[in-house]
Amino acid sequence: MPSEVIKKENQKLTKCEITGGVCGFVTTVKAEKSDTGKINLKITTGCPNIKKVAQELIEIDPMDEIFRRTNTTRVYEIMSKHSPHPACIVGSGILKAIEVEAGLALPKEACIRIEK
Repeated sequence: MPSEVIKKENQKLTKCEITGGVCGFVTTVKAEKSDTGKINLKITTGCPNIKKVAQELIEIDPMDEIFRRTNTTRVYEIMSKHSPHPACIVGSGILKAIEVEAGLALPKEACIRIEK
């Protein structure tokens, strides 16, 4: 399962599990809305690059982040700084978790399937 976003009724936070692909790393994003409306992020992974992203991406304003162009988001700015793989889907999963926790998107699983 490439990416799964879960937000159950009465659940306090949004959890997103992202399976990267060939690298084999799984990243879990837990997003929780604070009293101020900002989203607190807890990102766990085995990937050394995404661990650096997790250290920097702790809190984010969803209203500022979600309505930007992709290349101007803090998520992708930080991903670009630490991840040498531009096709890494973790940034997209982080943004999806932020959207769902902020109430700006419904929790629905996303998927990338590649065949050759």
